[in-house]
Amino acid sequence: MQKEETGAKTRLVAALRAVPRNLRDDLWTTANDPLPRTQRPSWLDWMPAFVMLLVMTAASIVIPAVNQLGSLYGLDTSYAVLLGGLQGVALVLALFRPVPAWWAVTIAMVIIAVVAEPRTPDGLFPWTGPGLALQAGVLLLLALRVRPRAAVEALTISILAGLACGAFVSGPHNDDAGVAAAILTAVVVVGAALRGSRVARTELVIQEELTAEERARRTLLEERNRIARELHDVLAHHMSLISIQAQVAPHLVEDPPEELKENLAGIRENAVEALTELRRVLGVLRSEDPQSEGARHTPQPTLDRLDELVGNVRDAGQTVTTRTTGEARPLSPGVELSAFRIVQEALSNVMRHASGTEARVEIGYQPDALTIRVTNTAPDEPAPSSTVAGHGLLGMRERTAMLGGELAVGPTPDGGYEVTAIMPATPSKLPADPG
Repeated sequence: MQKEETGAKTRLVAALRAVPRNLRDDLWTTANDPLPRTQRPSWLDWMPAFVMLLVMTAASIVIPAVNQLGSLYGLDTSYAVLLGGLQGVALVLALFRPVPAWWAVTIAMVIIAVVAEPRTPDGLFPWTGPGLALQAGVLLLLALRVRPRAAVEALTISILAGLACGAFVSGPHNDDAGVAAAILTAVVVVGAALRGSRVARTELVIQEELTAEERARRTLLEERNRIARELHDVLAHHMSLISIQAQVAPHLVEDPPEELKENLAGIRENAVEALTELRRVLGVLRSEDPQSEGARHTPQPTLDRLDELVGNVRDAGQTVTTRTTGEARPLSPGVELSAFRIVQEALSNVMRHASGTEARVEIGYQPDALTIRVTNTAPDEPAPSSTVAGHGLLGMRERTAMLGGELAVGPTPDGGYEVTAIMPATPSKLPADPG
C-alpha cells in the first residue's frame, strides 16, 4: 500500500513538472497541422476567396469593436483603433499561424483590461461583444490546426486571463464572464471535433492506400508463385531426361572406358540429387495449391494445344478466329508454356469483359522471336469497372519479362482491346557467374 502511494506521488510530481515543458512545446511555437490537400478540388483551391472573406468579416467586426472600446471602456481613439485592429488582424493571421494569432488576441485582451475605464456594467468585461467574437474565431481556427491538448491549454489560459482581468481591474463591470467562457469552450470543442474528423479521414485514406499496395504486392507474389510452379514442372522433366540419358549412355558404346562410366555415373547422381531438391522446392510451392492431385501432375500445355483452347472458348459462345504466320516449329518449353498462358489469359479477359465480341488470335513465328497478338472488337456495352486488379495482365507481364520479351496492351482505335507479346524464340541467358 505504501509503495502504491509513493508511486502515485512520484507520477503526480512528474506530471506537474511536465506542465511548463508541455506549455512551451504547445504554445511557444509556430508549428501546426498542414492544410489538408486531396486529389479532388479542395478548399485550398479557394484559399484566396477564403482570405478575402475572412478579411471582410474581421473588418466588419473591428468597426463595432473600436466603437465599444471607446464608448464603453473609455479608451482613447488611437488605442481603440490599435487594439481593435490587432484583434482583427489576429483573426486573419490565425488562418496561417494560429498560435501566434492566439497570443496576439490574448495580449490585446489583457491590455484592454489594464488601460480601460469601464463606464457601464453592460458588456462582457474584459471583452467586448465584437472582441469576444474575434477571440472565439481565433480559438476555432487554432483548434482546427493544433493538437487537442494545445487547444485546451490555450482555452484555459484565455478564460483564466479573462477572469483575472475581471477580478483585479476595478470598475463597474458585470459578473457575466461565464457566458464568455461558455462561448469560447463551445468553439474549441467544435474545432477539435472537426479536426478529429479530418484526421480520421486522412488516416483512413492512408490505410486504404497501404491496403491497396499490400493487395498488389500479394497478387504479384501469387502470380510469380504460379509461374514458378509451372516452370519447375518443366525443369523437373528435363532433369529426369538428363538422368535417364546418363544411365543409358554407357550401354550405347561398346566397351566404354571406366573414365566415361564414372563421369556418366556422376552426371546421373548429380541429376538425381538436383531432381530430389527440385521436388522438395516444388512441394513447398504447392503446399497451398488448391488444385487437385490429378491436375498437379498434368503435363504443362504448349502451343500444340492451342486449337483445343480455342475450341473450348468457342464452345462457351465466344467467336474466335486464329491465324498463324511463319513456319511453325518447336520452341523452348518456357516459351511454349508462356505463349499458351498468354493466349489463355487474353481470351479469358475477352470472355470476362467483352463477351459477345469477335476475338482474333494471331501467332507469328519469326527466325528469332515469337509474336502473339490477341484482339477483340468493341463490346456493345462497356463492361463494369472493377476496383480490384486481376491476375491476367500481371501474369502476362511477368511471363514476358521473365523471357526478356515485351508486352503491349491497350484499347484499339475502333473501341476494342489488343494484347501483343513478343518473346525471343530462345529465352535470354542469365549473365555468367563471376565466381
